[in-house]
Amino acid sequence: MDRSRYYYSAAPVGTAMGPLAGQLGEWLCRAVQPPAPTPCGSPGGPPVTARRVRLRDGRHLAYEESGVPRETARLKVVFSHGFTGSRLDSLRASPEVAEELGVYMVGFDRAGYGESDPNPARSVESAALDMADLADALGLGDKFYVVGFSLGCHAVWGALRYIPDRIAGAAMLAPVVNYWWPGFPAELAAREYGRQERGDQWALRVAHHAPGVLHWWMEQSWLPLPTSTVVANTTYLPNKRDAEIRRTLTADGTLRNKREMATQQGIQESYYRDMAVMFGKWEFDPMALPEPAKGCPVHLWQGDEDGLVPVALQRHVAGSLDWVNYHELPGTGHFLSAVPGLGDTVLRTLFG
Repeated sequence: MDRSRYYYSAAPVGTAMGPLAGQLGEWLCRAVQPPAPTPCGSPGGPPVTARRVRLRDGRHLAYEESGVPRETARLKVVFSHGFTGSRLDSLRASPEVAEELGVYMVGFDRAGYGESDPNPARSVESAALDMADLADALGLGDKFYVVGFSLGCHAVWGALRYIPDRIAGAAMLAPVVNYWWPGFPAELAAREYGRQERGDQWALRVAHHAPGVLHWWMEQSWLPLPTSTVVANTTYLPNKRDAEIRRTLTADGTLRNKREMATQQGIQESYYRDMAVMFGKWEFDPMALPEPAKGCPVHLWQGDEDGLVPVALQRHVAGSLDWVNYHELPGTGHFLSAVPGLGDTVLRTLFG
């Protein structure tokens, strides 16, 4: 029997499919590849308007100072802003308390945010090293205090892990947690994870398991669910103050302006890289960190009506570390910087 007729089309089909498969692969690679960033000061990029320092790797960090003058300060604080934030965010401590305690504070645009250069290798460790480099560039001395808000607290955990000898004390306000930290009981983490909107659950899954395609995933408008209510500023907020703050800031354009400022070099270098770092695979578990050196206080503030960070997980984190001073605020949500007098309380407690 002449078998050639049965195989006649095999070679042409294979030959045709080879280039087609290659073209499909190239298209997929281009589809998931995020656009190149547009660094401030580069051709076609946004202008540089902020004061900036040059880091050891050549990148620049934009910063903003507050409190008493750096040269006369007795206490020096580096502040790490949260998701969607900027160097202009602060504790909102009163000038009187800052003057009384002799506190100098410096906020900075984290890498890829605002006017700080993107860092394609951004990690929890690099966030901590950026703070150390900033402190060195500004001459803050061998030791300084670190304060973080929300997602920006990954830099504080990183500082306690990677540069503990530089840290005089630390404060975290409503720190975001990673549901995959090994120290969480699996059942507890799964329960709290499952309480999120489905779109948020999927966004965090992609950030953790496939960060390389996160930008592509977040930009898919055809998906039946929002890819992230946090990015869209539509997350349900059970606390009345939080909900009112968001309504006000939405109505007056503040949230839109903050987003434009934060993402001007590319949303992939700010928001999405933040998500990949915070919810990715960490090199350490914060709940397994050793106690800092004597004289290095660590405080953590958390609202019990936080709609973004599960209070049950925060209690577990604090309960796992007997050296963390945990302050739970009843009837309080996520936006702790808006709580009247809390900025002053944080400074007095940290330096008490």
